[in-house]
Amino acid sequence: MPESPESQFRTLEAAPIVATPSQGNLQFVTVKSNALAGRGDITIYSPSPSIVSEPLPVIILLHGVYGSHWSWAMQGQAHVTLQSMIDDGTIPPMILAMPSDGLWGDGSGYLNHSEKKFEQWIVDDVPKAVSEVTGNALDAPHFISGLSMGGYGAMRLGAKHAGRFSAFTGHSSITNLAQMSEFVEEDLESYITDNNSEQSVLETILKNRSTLPPFRFDCGKDDPLIEHNRTLAKELKNQGIDFDYEEPPGEHTWPYWTEHVSKTFLFFAGICQ
Repeated sequence: MPESPESQFRTLEAAPIVATPSQGNLQFVTVKSNALAGRGDITIYSPSPSIVSEPLPVIILLHGVYGSHWSWAMQGQAHVTLQSMIDDGTIPPMILAMPSDGLWGDGSGYLNHSEKKFEQWIVDDVPKAVSEVTGNALDAPHFISGLSMGGYGAMRLGAKHAGRFSAFTGHSSITNLAQMSEFVEEDLESYITDNNSEQSVLETILKNRSTLPPFRFDCGKDDPLIEHNRTLAKELKNQGIDFDYEEPPGEHTWPYWTEHVSKTFLFFAGICQ
């Protein structure tokens, strides 16, 4: 639909709300983003009960290479896990926002490049779009997490933007841009036009150590990225950075992420208390 006087966007299309088996509401949104110089997609899950007296915390979940906004919901059933934990009182109600990465190549890396601001899309546009669609306050607590390339994005953006994110986590995360070559066919030179000093999760965390929010990360013991995650944990410890790290059994697969996203929800719930 055309921009309304109150909208932050020229166009915003929201599909009818779909009730899910978990009894919350799943909604698909397409918005025209200045950061992307085009359209971007977001899957939003509003939990049951959907009517509350206070703004709900918002969790942004970033997908990995080859995926899109539907990945965490359709492949990872993240909204089902979230609602189950809300229902049993393990965590408070929270909104899930699951955006696309901008749909560049095999994966944008959530870095600004190729004349598109993939970072601003996640940090600025996604929270605004979620607020407009759900009516939730834009100043509600926001958290960010992701898997693989999405873990790379979440840990970088969470460390850089403490004013936006109250905590961050990563699952099976790429820890340096160089590791993207293991997954994508695009030349890595395409990614670094505007990011010569921001290719490493470690460097980004250290650069922003004075304002770091709480964070954790995990990686399966049989994951091909395990050594990179072990190295990151070791270097962070050597630098005196406070964080949580785990190495459960598991591989670089959806069964691992489907199971362990619950740890992210618990971690963020602890920050909310």
